[in-house]
Amino acid sequence: MNSKSKTALITGSGKNIGRGVALGLAKDGFDIVVNGVSNEAAVEKTVNDIKALGVEAIGVMADIGDPDGLSGLIKDAMDAFGGVDVLVNNAAIRPSAGFIEMSDEDWMRVMNVNFGSVHGLSKAFLPGMVERCYGRIINFTGMHAMRGYVGRAHVSTSKHAVWGLTKSLGREFAAQGVTANVISPGPINGDYEDARTLDGIKATVAQVPANRMGEPSEIAALVKLLVSDEGGYINAQLLQINGGAQT
Repeated sequence: MNSKSKTALITGSGKNIGRGVALGLAKDGFDIVVNGVSNEAAVEKTVNDIKALGVEAIGVMADIGDPDGLSGLIKDAMDAFGGVDVLVNNAAIRPSAGFIEMSDEDWMRVMNVNFGSVHGLSKAFLPGMVERCYGRIINFTGMHAMRGYVGRAHVSTSKHAVWGLTKSLGREFAAQGVTANVISPGPINGDYEDARTLDGIKATVAQVPANRMGEPSEIAALVKLLVSDEGGYINAQLLQINGGAQT
């Protein structure tokens, strides 16, 4: 695949996994739509770092769990690049709450961010992918697609929904040159604003035979394979990259 003039949109790409994926694809010549919701400085830095690689990039601050925010992100990507060839749905929220105590509003917020955005962005950009006979949709589930988590029933449910949608899209659009896959990472190193989040991630390393956290660049390497011609036969799959952790 010649990535010249191709565009990738990565949600939640100001930092960590999303930033790693954005930079990895930019190095391969993709123009990039960077998205964040609150840390504008991180998004701006990622955009500038991408432009330094000789490709185009825009930053879009948008709450993808809100219909207006999602529509704004789609419009900005369309206006800047005319569409998206690679869609990486990385952004997600993972609040903790007991199932009985959880409010309906909290449940729907998680579903809207984690699943509703995947549905909305896929539906918006799939027609262009089909028209060009090339497209890659890469969704992230983390290990929540594999396990049920106490206090995160809404997160696990939303991630199972993403996995179900991915399988269906991959099979429905394969003949038109579009693949859809899920990546399920284990604990990944990064710059986390909440120290408790990092502590929680580090605690899971005990479950990893590799005895270390993964790096965003390792996730990016898998994404780069999936978007390549050589990765075109990988479709409707859930790919775990977790150092050998059992799920």
